Amino acid sequence: MSASPATHREWEQTRLALRRAWLDYLGEGEPRLGDAEYAALLERVRALEEKHPTWRDWDSPATRVEAPDREPFPLRRHGAPMRSLSKLYTVDELREWETSLLRLRPGGKAPEYVCELKFDGLAISIRYEKGKLAGAVTRGDGVTGEDVTRNIKTIRTLPYRIPEPLDLEVTGEVYYTLQAFDAVNAERDAQGEPLFKNPRNAAAGTLRMLDTSEVRQRQLDLFIYGLAMGEEPRTPFGHTSHLATLKWLGELGFPISPEVRACRTLGDVVRYYEGWMGKRARLPYQIDGVVVKVDSLPLHETLGATSKSPRWAAALKFEAEEVSTLLRGVEIGVGRTGVLTPIALLEPVELAGTTVSRATLHNFDQIERLGLKIGDTVTLVKGGEIIPKITGVVLEARKGARLKTITPPKQCPSCGSTPQHTEGEVDYLCVNPRCPAQAAERIRHFVSRHAMDIESLGPVLIEQLLAKGLVESYADLYRLKLEDLTALERMARKSSENVLNAIEASKQCTLPRFLFGMGIHQVGERTAQVLARRFKSLAALRQASVEDLADVNEIGDITAQSIHAFFRDRQQLALIEQCLKAGVTPTFEEVRSGSQPLAGKTAVITGTLSEPRPVWKERLERAGATVTGSVSKRTDFLLVGESPGSKLDAAREHGVKVLNEAEMTALLKAK
Repeated sequence: MSASPATHREWEQTRLALRRAWLDYLGEGEPRLGDAEYAALLERVRALEEKHPTWRDWDSPATRVEAPDREPFPLRRHGAPMRSLSKLYTVDELREWETSLLRLRPGGKAPEYVCELKFDGLAISIRYEKGKLAGAVTRGDGVTGEDVTRNIKTIRTLPYRIPEPLDLEVTGEVYYTLQAFDAVNAERDAQGEPLFKNPRNAAAGTLRMLDTSEVRQRQLDLFIYGLAMGEEPRTPFGHTSHLATLKWLGELGFPISPEVRACRTLGDVVRYYEGWMGKRARLPYQIDGVVVKVDSLPLHETLGATSKSPRWAAALKFEAEEVSTLLRGVEIGVGRTGVLTPIALLEPVELAGTTVSRATLHNFDQIERLGLKIGDTVTLVKGGEIIPKITGVVLEARKGARLKTITPPKQCPSCGSTPQHTEGEVDYLCVNPRCPAQAAERIRHFVSRHAMDIESLGPVLIEQLLAKGLVESYADLYRLKLEDLTALERMARKSSENVLNAIEASKQCTLPRFLFGMGIHQVGERTAQVLARRFKSLAALRQASVEDLADVNEIGDITAQSIHAFFRDRQQLALIEQCLKAGVTPTFEEVRSGSQPLAGKTAVITGTLSEPRPVWKERLERAGATVTGSVSKRTDFLLVGESPGSKLDAAREHGVKVLNEAEMTALLKAK
């Protein structure tokens, strides 16, 4: 069946549009297409391929499949050697590395750099011929590796064709997201197979599987981080910069990490490294350091390489922070919402400069997933987190060990009440609002800055009030008298008056603060704001049905049921009534139509402001803005106070508008 060139071009252009839309969906960019537009393009491709069956291949949006193959993976040579990177472990070693670069170019100034995340996966080179994917080879010994072309095709983020008929070879990293890794290990556990130790091993094992249909189901992913071959090495395809090359590869449809950054000086490199050391746990995949590369491609050739590593790049590794120790027991902690959290009691061990004897186990699903038993030798990490975390079991150490199964609690360790466990949820809850341990956490939360903001009530004073029987719940705070407080240790008359004044001032509060302060299970600060905007008053919210709540945008079925149950609980209602009778007046300030100068905008706050940050947050949200915790390319404004942190650097990097308090106030008053 013949076809006109115009029809074939339409098919190619439509497939390219679909690929770009797919990459937008997977990445952080703004979607180019709505659902209806995407569906229309997809149907057009399918229709053209029905009419011209010879055009359809494994990359078709309707299929993208390949039959299982039982042949082993042959060895193939890389077009250019895949050298490993020199490893650095401290900032001092990084400085020495730069000094070594300067020795190779006497009289030259320090180069500019590009920083990338060091993904914890499997390195690979991928070859394209005349714009079409022609082969993929694992790193192997750097000269030859295994040809895994049939499996690399299962990765949806990798283009089968690029829009230009070029011959080139790119390098990248195949990896698992943490969610996909957990799913793979859960399946292996259910089948009685040994679990993968980490996502890197899992990615390597999966990419070498003979059954390609199984590889596809496991949902590997990929980032491209370099161009190995293509035209003149000094200026491939006209580029003299590594950063410009990556941007160009992204425009061709290759998946490029959004965290790549230009760093003009070594100080910028250090800030990038230290920043990710502290926030790597937020990523949906694992990294174990950052990669530093000289940006100038002509300089790459000048600096050259050793037999093993390029001199123009290095891997600055995060500290190795995994140790093993004995799990001696498990105790149960009681949180402010009644969540009963298992806490591991460990044989003390040195980790990241501190002695660790306890670690959170999060919940009992996590215990089951890891297969933990008391008496196990466990692996422990601290990473960029403050709280240590158990990551696995050393199965070889079980031989001869006395092990005890860890079971969920039959009663709350503080009050003895029977825990509640809802099907579909991971948490066990103590639902007794008079639980002593829970009461202390609830009061601390109620008076916190983002809730009722009663600054004078600190943890020590709360403990004294509970110990003396002066309060049992947050509602009892509004019954306190001057003589109650002055009778306590270290509470003079002036201090006592300050506490009472702060409690009195909290009675005039916003509805979102009161809802958040009550500690409703599943209701955080954001959900409290959503509920206030939808129902406008506490009375209306109390009368809402599960269906009414579930209809609210951002409120799921489980959260709706939790909120509904809270407002049907007699003890919780008694606490609310006690607050209202004491004069607590939660109100919601309705925003007049047309008075939202920041509608649809995203704002971030940093630094010390003249007013408390929650006050500014509420002000911005009333003006229609969404206030987030980190700066990205989607951020519209950064509100800056004194001593701003790294968010200011990020704002400048992304071209985000920076405003001080006076400038933001003027913007809010704009009609």
